Amino acid sequence: MTVLHVAITGSDSAAGSATAPLRTVNRAAALARPGDTVRVHAGEYREWVKPARGGLSDSRRITYEAAEGEHVVIKGSEPVTDWSREDGDVWRAEIPNAVFGDFNPFDQAVEGDWFVPPAGGGVPHLGEVYLDGRSLYEVHELAAVADPPLRTEDVDDWTGAPQAIDDPERTRYVWYAEVGPEVTTLWANFQGADPRARLVEVNVRRSVFYPTEHHLDFITVRGFELAQAATPWAPPTADQPGLIGPNWAKGWIIEDNVIHDAKCSAISLGKEASTGHNFSFHRGDKPGYQYQLESVFSARRIGWDREHIGSHLVRRNTIFDCGQNGVVGHLGAVFSRIEDNHIHHIGTKREFYGYEIGGIKLHAAIDVQIVHNRIHDCTMGTWLDWQTQGARVSRNVFSANTRDLFVEVSHGPYVVDNNILASGIALEVFSQGGAFVNNLVAGAVRLEAVLDRATPYHRPHSTQVAGFAVVDGGDDRYLGNIFVGGDARPAYLPGSPGYGPSSHGTAGYDGCPPDFEAYLARVNETVGDHRRFYGVRQAAYIQHNVYANGARSYEAERGAVVLDVPVTFAVVDEGEAVYLECDLPEPVATGWSGPVTSSDLPRARIVDADFEEPDGSPLVIDADLLGVARQPGQAYPAGPLAEMPTGARRTRVW
Repeated sequence: MTVLHVAITGSDSAAGSATAPLRTVNRAAALARPGDTVRVHAGEYREWVKPARGGLSDSRRITYEAAEGEHVVIKGSEPVTDWSREDGDVWRAEIPNAVFGDFNPFDQAVEGDWFVPPAGGGVPHLGEVYLDGRSLYEVHELAAVADPPLRTEDVDDWTGAPQAIDDPERTRYVWYAEVGPEVTTLWANFQGADPRARLVEVNVRRSVFYPTEHHLDFITVRGFELAQAATPWAPPTADQPGLIGPNWAKGWIIEDNVIHDAKCSAISLGKEASTGHNFSFHRGDKPGYQYQLESVFSARRIGWDREHIGSHLVRRNTIFDCGQNGVVGHLGAVFSRIEDNHIHHIGTKREFYGYEIGGIKLHAAIDVQIVHNRIHDCTMGTWLDWQTQGARVSRNVFSANTRDLFVEVSHGPYVVDNNILASGIALEVFSQGGAFVNNLVAGAVRLEAVLDRATPYHRPHSTQVAGFAVVDGGDDRYLGNIFVGGDARPAYLPGSPGYGPSSHGTAGYDGCPPDFEAYLARVNETVGDHRRFYGVRQAAYIQHNVYANGARSYEAERGAVVLDVPVTFAVVDEGEAVYLECDLPEPVATGWSGPVTSSDLPRARIVDADFEEPDGSPLVIDADLLGVARQPGQAYPAGPLAEMPTGARRTRVW
C-alpha cells in the first residue's frame, strides 16, 4: 500500500512522497491504486477531483484523507478580483468564459422534473457569487442590483404558510449576470463592501469530488472541507450529481467532512442518467410519475442490486447552506447508513422551489438506516419518497424545520423510533406499513391516502420488484410515543385529497379498524375483488401512547395515557450542544415493558413482510435516543429517553 502526499507547495511531476508531494488531488487520483491512501496537506485546492479508479473490497479501499490536524479545503469556485465600481454600491466584473470551460453555471438554468419556477418570474441559474464565503442572491434584471428589495418572509409552496427569511439583510446582497460569446459579465451589490479588498468567488465547477465513470467502488473521503459547487437540480427522474458522491457505485465512505454551498445537492448517492434524465420536463408527453416507474425497471436492467450498488456509509459530516438537499438519492442509496451527521439550513434561501427539497431526500430507501443525525432549520428535515422498505429512522433530533419527517407513497415495513420531532409540523404519513415507537412528537401529524399513484414494493432486503399498490391509509403501528398538542402551522393544502387536515396525536386514524380481523370483516362487506379493498382504510395498531396539551388519541387505542395537566417541551440549540428542556409534572408510564421486537409489530399487509433488521434477523428496538439500552422485563416510560425525567429538567440530547 502506498501513501501519496499532496501539498500546495508540491508539483504534479513529483513522486508524491512526504518530502516530494504532488500539487493536485487529481494527479494523486490518477496514480492511486486499490489499497492506497491519498493524504492531502493544509491549504486551499480549487479543483474537481475525479477518481480514476476505485478499490476492490472493503479492506482494499482507495482512501482520500486530510492530513491529521490539518485544514484542507477543496472548492468548486474561483476568485474574482478585477472589479470596477459602476455606481453607488453596484460593482461590475468581466470573467473570460475560458475560466468556465464547457460548463458555465451562469448560463445553466435550475430546471427539471418537479421543479417549480419562481412565482415572481425570472429563471434561476446554477451560478453563485460568494462574499467572504457567503452566497449572494440572484436577481433577474440589472435594475434590481442598484436597489434590491428587502425580503423578510416567503410563502412555503407546499404548506401555504408564511416562512421567515433567516437573515433578511442578506437578501439585499445580490448579483445579476449576462453571458456573452467571450465573457460573462457580473454586476453585484455588496452593500458597502469593497470587493477588491474582500474575498469574492464564483462557482465554476459542477462538482468537487465526483467520478465521471460508474462503478468506482470502495472509496473513502475523510476530513475535508468541500464547498461551492454548481450542482444541478436533482429529481428522482434525472441524473443526480452532487458536490460529492459515488456516481452509481458501491461501498463509499464519506465521513468527518464539512460540506456546504452546493447550489442544489451536497452528497448524492443517487441515480444516473441512462435510466432517465428529466424526460417529463423535456418531452411533456407523460407525467414524471410514469417516468419514475420506468426508471426502476431500467435500473434493474443495468444491475441495480446489492452486489453492485449502494451500501454506502455517510457519517459525522456537517452539511449546510445548500439549495436543495444535504443528502439526495434515488435507487443508488439502497442498503446505506446515514449516521451522526449535522444537517442544517437546506433550502432556506428560498431562491427556488420544487418537490424534491429536504435535508435528506431519498427515493427507494431500501434497508437504509438513518441514525442519530441532528437536522434543523431545513424546509424539510427528512423526506422518504417511494419504496421506503426495510428503512429505519432512529435516534435523530429534528427541530426548527418547516416540516420534520415525511414518508410518501411507500408500503413498508419501515420503522421510526426514538426520535425527537419538535417542529410545528412533525410527522406526515402518506404511506402504509410504518411502525412508530418511542418518539417525542411535539408537532402536528398529517395523514393522507394516495389513491392516484400505485408505487412499487420489493422482496424483503432486495431490489427485485414484487408488485405495485396504492396507499389506502392505515396499516401503521404506534407504540410508546409521546404526542404534544398545540398550535401548528397548517399542514395541508386547501382542497387536498385524503382524509383530513393535520391534528396532534393519532386521532387521524379514527375510523380505521383496530386489528386485521376487523379490517377483513370490513372489506368483506362489499362484493367483488379489488372493489372490496379500494379506498378502505386498513387496521391501525395503536397502543400505550401518551397525549398531552390537547393531543388526541386514536378512538380504539389500548392503554392510552392522557395527561390533564400542561407539559412543556423545547429543543434548545446552544451550538455544539443541544438540550431537551421539559416539564413533566407526572410520570409518563404506559404499562409497556422493555424493548420492542418484531413480535410486537404485525406484518406489513401489502408487502406481506415482517419488521426485520437489514440482515433479515428479528428486529430489536432497545436503544433510546442517547444509546441507553432498555432491558427486557423492565418497565420504561413512553418517549425517546429510557429515563424520561419528571419536573423541570434539562437533558443533553446531542
